[in-house]
Amino acid sequence: VYAIDAGAEDAARDLLDLMLDLLSVRDDYVVEPTRVRRPDGVWVDLDRDRALMTAGRLVQEDITILQRPDGADEHILTGGVVCFPASWTLAEKYMRPLIRIHRPVVPYDDGVATRVQRLFDGLKAGRALWRANAHFYDEPTLFRPFPEAAPRAKTPGPAPYIRSERQVLTRLPRTGAMVFTVHTYMIAREDLSPQQKQDLIDHPITFQEVER
Repeated sequence: VYAIDAGAEDAARDLLDLMLDLLSVRDDYVVEPTRVRRPDGVWVDLDRDRALMTAGRLVQEDITILQRPDGADEHILTGGVVCFPASWTLAEKYMRPLIRIHRPVVPYDDGVATRVQRLFDGLKAGRALWRANAHFYDEPTLFRPFPEAAPRAKTPGPAPYIRSERQVLTRLPRTGAMVFTVHTYMIAREDLSPQQKQDLIDHPITFQEVER
């Protein structure tokens, strides 16, 4: 699923430039002036007129761009390329401010919104913030675009599958736009290593975090 506002195209090119710098020092990528070979052997042409779509083809992460217009109280989601949404749709988040994006999240009130915006404003280019979550799932489908009006029913644990997202927030170096990426992992509980099974016992998955 793909959408981008005209005002985010320059930020998308900024993102693509940053990604190429990072990928060029990795042994599993081959970066050439006009194309990139991914670890799976697929060559991706570098199309700077469709920079966000190109970036989305280079990595496994879902990618969203957030910008704060002059005079706006919050950042707005101005672009996204999404393959693996978990109980949300890009259409309901696109061109919306942060507090509207998080409307299904019960604890996301004005106080939380103010703190999150302060975090966005304070994050410097060259640094990144990340977190991870985990949820039980009955089946392993990665594309789960549930609308806000009909969210996924939560699966009480233990369940056959565990879905985890590694979420990273980064400020782009040239345009100052924010990039939020999500790398989704899905694993069957039976495939967990002995240490991972023990870790799950020591740190059980709870339902305190509301999915979005």
